[in-house]
Amino acid sequence: MRKFLLSECFRENVQKDAEFEALGILDSRVKLPFLTFIENESYIDKLFHNPHISAVITNVAIYEKYLKDIDCGCYICTNPRLSFFKLHNSLSLQSEYQRPKFETKIGNDCEVSPLAHINKNNVIIGNHVIIEEFVSIKENVIIGDHSIIRAGAVIGGTGFEFKKDKDSLFHVDHCGGVIIGKHVEIQYNSCVDKAIYPWDNTEIGDYSKLDNLIHIGHAVKIRERVMIPAMAAVGGRVEIGDDSWIGLASVIRNGLHIGSNARANMGAVVTKDIADNQAVSGNFAIEHKQFIERLKKGE
Repeated sequence: MRKFLLSECFRENVQKDAEFEALGILDSRVKLPFLTFIENESYIDKLFHNPHISAVITNVAIYEKYLKDIDCGCYICTNPRLSFFKLHNSLSLQSEYQRPKFETKIGNDCEVSPLAHINKNNVIIGNHVIIEEFVSIKENVIIGDHSIIRAGAVIGGTGFEFKKDKDSLFHVDHCGGVIIGKHVEIQYNSCVDKAIYPWDNTEIGDYSKLDNLIHIGHAVKIRERVMIPAMAAVGGRVEIGDDSWIGLASVIRNGLHIGSNARANMGAVVTKDIADNQAVSGNFAIEHKQFIERLKKGE
């Protein structure tokens, strides 16, 4: 990926020029020098604690109070979030920002239905993989050995990410990918969205199993041996640790961390992180024992 300059991207109001190689939100784990945005000073600590941030889109107030004297590129505007995602969409049209192109590769002893669609570029399918009818495998997808993708699943689709611009909405382009591990099964009519940024992936770890009608949002990281029964929805950027269980029809809010061997029980609406070995229930979800005690009291 090439290096970009703030002054190449914005004609005016670049207070300090700087190079960047990627875009990402404040707490992104990209190891490249990257451009981010900040419009609320309550997040300023995240800016100062990420050594890979090389440039920032921000407003006048935050620039004057926090950024004027630090070694970081700055572009000032009235709506940093909007400018950031418009820049991302603009860059997504350039080959230098996109992932390199290569011909799709399919491994040995795979069973691929002639009624499945596999993108001709940027797909890698391992050995002994089963892909059933009406599956759609989009660009920038890797599927590990011995995995199964059941009929109707969509892997690597574009996620639901829109930004408001005055009286209209625009869609944020998705340039990242999906990595599915070994011995994974994704069942009927489930969707796994790809990540937004070229450096990022949505990940499904080895031996994890996803039931029917499941939504996995962009940049979700599901580790190994995770089980997710039908109709669950996992919002973008969620991390789920090894050996966890996300119950039937559960909903996990964007950006949460679900620990290892954790459990979101049936129908849980999860709005806070779940610790290792913790179980939660209810809407909004609370610790399972507390939920049962409240039920007994009729609360």
